[in-house]
Amino acid sequence: MDWFDTISRTFLDFDAMLQVLPQLLGTGLKNTLIISFAATIIGVVVGMIIAVMGVSTSKWLRVPARIYTDIFRGLPAILTILLIGQGFARISQEIFGPSPYPLGILAVSLISSAYIGEIFRSGIQSVDRGQLEACRALGMSYGKAMRLVVIPQGIRRVLPALVNQFISNVKDSSLVYFLGLLVSERELFRVGQDAAVLSGNLSPLVAAGICYLIITVPLTHLVNYFDNRFRTGRRKPTPPRSGLDEVDELDPTIIHPQETTR
Repeated sequence: MDWFDTISRTFLDFDAMLQVLPQLLGTGLKNTLIISFAATIIGVVVGMIIAVMGVSTSKWLRVPARIYTDIFRGLPAILTILLIGQGFARISQEIFGPSPYPLGILAVSLISSAYIGEIFRSGIQSVDRGQLEACRALGMSYGKAMRLVVIPQGIRRVLPALVNQFISNVKDSSLVYFLGLLVSERELFRVGQDAAVLSGNLSPLVAAGICYLIITVPLTHLVNYFDNRFRTGRRKPTPPRSGLDEVDELDPTIIHPQETTR
């Protein structure tokens, strides 16, 4: 059983987990959620602009949107984070100081906006075109019809996909550590990694992974719930009734006329 003891000491050292837990929850979890929420909010705003440009009838709007989406969806996330974090470091120092934290949020936001733009575009294009034509027939302008009728329906259809993108942002936030965050700005992965290096044990990284699972697993099931809810609607499907039940509900005088006349 030496192999079991080795695995337990390496990955399941509960003393090491308990020692790093305050830092994971107090510093790592807070910064992970800040990066994820900020990147998702910025991504939604920029992604909506990209989506509207992508469905526009003007090629001067469609082509830049397509190029933007192809670039930030095609590049590996770590490469984008390093290019943004190191390429704009001097400008960031003049605005935000020596911390690369804002650049990390910016990089994750750019990646997120490319995916969210495609999510919004697919949702908008899934709305029946007849609704847009009906709005135009009623005298609405193209922009008003899109804003009041088409886009709200498209957003409702892609809400589960937006939650999935937030989950991806939570995981991508672990790559920001490559920029060299300050001690107070470390996210879950960096806190766990630093503790693992100091203790010579991987249990702090396992604790960081458990924190990620606590965030992502419930959200994944929430996505599945909303997806099924949107597909089936609020009314629960009822099983088909037997024809005998319908016969039993009829007036007995109609079913057995001879018995009633006796």
